[in-house]
Amino acid sequence: MQQPEAGDKSRSLPSPCPPQASLTDVSFYTRRCITEDLSWSLVTVPPLTELCLQHIAHNFENNPILNELLPEHQKKVVERLSTSLPLSVTANRVSHEEYWKRCCMERWQVCDVSNYGDSWKRMFFERHLENILKFFIPNTTDPDQVLDLIPLCQDYVRKLEINQFLPPLHVDPKEEGHDLSDAEDEAEMGEVYKHHYNLKELITSLPHLEELHLIYDVKSCGMNFEWNLFNFTELDCSNLASAVRMCRNLKVFKLTRSKVDDEKIKILARSLQYHPRLLELDLSHNLIRDHGAQAIGKLISHSKLETLNLCNNQICHLGAQALAQGLAESSTLTSLNLRLNFVEDKGGEAIGRALLTNTSLKCLHLGSNNLSEPTAAVFSQVLAQNTSLTSINFSCNHLGLDGGKQLLAGLANNKTLTELDLRHAEVEQETDFRIHEIVWANREAVRLASLQHPSTEPL
Repeated sequence: MQQPEAGDKSRSLPSPCPPQASLTDVSFYTRRCITEDLSWSLVTVPPLTELCLQHIAHNFENNPILNELLPEHQKKVVERLSTSLPLSVTANRVSHEEYWKRCCMERWQVCDVSNYGDSWKRMFFERHLENILKFFIPNTTDPDQVLDLIPLCQDYVRKLEINQFLPPLHVDPKEEGHDLSDAEDEAEMGEVYKHHYNLKELITSLPHLEELHLIYDVKSCGMNFEWNLFNFTELDCSNLASAVRMCRNLKVFKLTRSKVDDEKIKILARSLQYHPRLLELDLSHNLIRDHGAQAIGKLISHSKLETLNLCNNQICHLGAQALAQGLAESSTLTSLNLRLNFVEDKGGEAIGRALLTNTSLKCLHLGSNNLSEPTAAVFSQVLAQNTSLTSINFSCNHLGLDGGKQLLAGLANNKTLTELDLRHAEVEQETDFRIHEIVWANREAVRLASLQHPSTEPL
């Protein structure tokens, strides 16, 4: 190719611009240049509002701003908040259920919000508080872990279910330099060693607490098993009684599988007398005997209890007679469970005679109480006169052939009983069948009546 000679001005270098393109042709100078950097983004810069919301979410712990924002902006900030933020920052500022749902789902595998009034925030604070109490070790765990949480959770906790209370760690007296040769000092040290966390300060600071379920037990103790790990001491009982008495909004109280004996139930019963709102009391699977049942009998007649569960205790006929006296004086109790006790016929007859005048009880469970024909004879009169009972359980007793026939005779004109359990009660098969027919007819009549009058609560 011929090169232009030096100094030859007739041949100039080619122009970078096509000859037909003028300097005013904008399309040429606005060509978009694509970089070879694969991380290069062509997305436009976010709006200033979006950048501000990102900054608020990122610095929420140091500068929590939420309520001052518009509702649509609050939602965007909450979606960006981390679930690891301190509760002191989020508890009383973040009310959005979606945030607390994320907190629950990330912490627990099973989350049934229907057990918590469909509130994720309530679920989080109740379960969080329960977890702290389950692993609280007296004299070791800092009490501020619980006390500092009270102002954050007191508006949201409605129910507490605590199935474990850890005792203090055992300390060898020799290591502490104490001389415990005296037997009285040893007993005092043993009592202090076995006591558990005192719920009084916590419970009295929860104004909306309505349900309290407690089990003084230790889970998964393994090779560290000792019998005194499972003791519900007198000090525990006194502290709990004082706490429950001051919890004025409490409606359901359950203290099960905690070795509650007569002396301890007397303390609790005195504290619960005249309680303004307590409706349900569950003391099942304990060690309550006749003297304890007598205290509960007084409680029945001096409270607004509607449901009482004394299943699997050691109540005999004297205790049953005391309960019967309270039942005769009660106008609120609707359910009584005495399954797996030892009331026998003397106790069963006393309860039956109380039901001849009682008009509130609807459900009675007397299964596995060594009852026989005399009890059935009294309940034959009950079935003929009482118009409030809807369910009776006589399973696993010894009513016998005559007992079954007497119950059948009492049911002849009964229109309210919709359930009568006679399994393993030694009742003749034909008698059992005829009783079942009458009960089924009553149940069907109630169902049809509820269809005709939907506003009426079914029995």
